[in-house]
Amino acid sequence: MIGHYKRSKFLAEQVARDAARAGASVVIVNPSTPIGPGDVKPTPTGQMVLDAAAGRMPAYLDTGLNVVHVDDVAAGHLLAFHRGRDGERYILGGDDMTLREILVEIARIAGRSPPRIRLPNAAVLPLAYAAEAIARLTGRTTRVTVEAVRMARKRMFFSSDKAVRELGYRWRARTKAFEDAVLWLREQRLL
Repeated sequence: MIGHYKRSKFLAEQVARDAARAGASVVIVNPSTPIGPGDVKPTPTGQMVLDAAAGRMPAYLDTGLNVVHVDDVAAGHLLAFHRGRDGERYILGGDDMTLREILVEIARIAGRSPPRIRLPNAAVLPLAYAAEAIARLTGRTTRVTVEAVRMARKRMFFSSDKAVRELGYRWRARTKAFEDAVLWLREQRLL
């Protein structure tokens, strides 16, 4: 587990699985990478969409994510509630995409140029350590974190076949998630 957030999700799932083994009615859902409107904070994924749509991502790492429209994940939660089997878990995902494919698609929708520079993970890791040190000294935040660079070493590709089979789960075309996210960002005057 890389990072406290991922570790906390894993530990929470263990508590839920223990409760299921003890007889509680528990169904677990694991969303992949939800994208879409309403990401007010924004989450790290929402920030990536915002930065790509604003043309602030000149480079990328060779990694990948499973992307899904946030509304499909919400619908998947309801399906799991109504149709899920106790003690089971379901991945609520969509399409596997490389980070480059994601950024190219967002740039196309936003009318921007996509990033062309692929950075090697090994070269970015020292930069992430330096960025975090500077952030600690200045009291600011950084988007280039050691945790994110470490996580990028592995493509986070997943299959939602079990949720499709058992829940009737479906997801819309990946372009819809990006289109809805960019439209929402424009409506919020963030672009």
